Amino acid sequence: MAEPKQRRAGYGKGLTGELLAEFLGTFVLILLGCASVAVAVAGLPGSGRQTDSFGAANWLIVAFGWGFAVVFGVYVAGGVSGAHINPAVTLAFAVRRAFPWVKVVPYMLAQLVGAFAAAAVVYSVYSWAIDAFNAKAGVPRTESLDTFAIFATFPAEYFGGSWWGPLLDQVVGTAVLVLLIFALIDARNSAPAANLGPFLIGMVVTTIGLTFGPNAGYAINPARDFGPRLWTFLTGWGELALPGTHEWFSFYFWIPIVGPLIGAVVGAVVYDLFIGQVVAARTSAPEPGRAGDTSS
Repeated sequence: MAEPKQRRAGYGKGLTGELLAEFLGTFVLILLGCASVAVAVAGLPGSGRQTDSFGAANWLIVAFGWGFAVVFGVYVAGGVSGAHINPAVTLAFAVRRAFPWVKVVPYMLAQLVGAFAAAAVVYSVYSWAIDAFNAKAGVPRTESLDTFAIFATFPAEYFGGSWWGPLLDQVVGTAVLVLLIFALIDARNSAPAANLGPFLIGMVVTTIGLTFGPNAGYAINPARDFGPRLWTFLTGWGELALPGTHEWFSFYFWIPIVGPLIGAVVGAVVYDLFIGQVVAARTSAPEPGRAGDTSS
């Protein structure tokens, strides 16, 4: 009888496996999220299944589409990488010393590549609807803000070209996101049981879309915005994508990157200041930063 051989550690055991999970989780997030916007903006109106213009019902498609996209992205990657699927969330965990700083940049890169790849797939599927929408509107792709919005974000016209308003929106929206994520995963607090955490995190994103979304498209995730933005730049949307310029905004691309990163730190600090330190004083139960690893 042959002696049993010790199984060698595969590529999925260490950081490589975590990066693959972050790539795929972010891919699922952006694939379903951007596709929901494509449905609302170009798919339904161009298919003959919707006769009225974009309205409240379409916004609900977008809000719930992104919410459930987060749910399934987290379920895909959660057991391997913790399913950050958002550079701002990765930064927040590192700031709280619940995630190794050495993994921050690799995680962010995996998330960005996943978002870029997902945007490519959405474009491939919806390119006919996008072209038909632009042809009907009589605008070239370089001027089509509506179809650009399938992939990336822009500020509301009422900001009047101000950077401060959209930046504040992204800081606040991401702070709310991170604060509520920490509340939902904190086993020392009242974290949901029966593996409902991913669903409720997705509903947090839905709620943010319904409460802050019209201001600046609620990117609240640098990879979610910049990955698809880079794709649109390469496929013909020009200055709408990079540097992010249109009639009422200019050089906008950095706001959905910087705003969420600042907001994530704010959300982490606020949660720890008001809740984290209190529950830590009452119990010593561990709080997860990444599946199987809470070292700094």
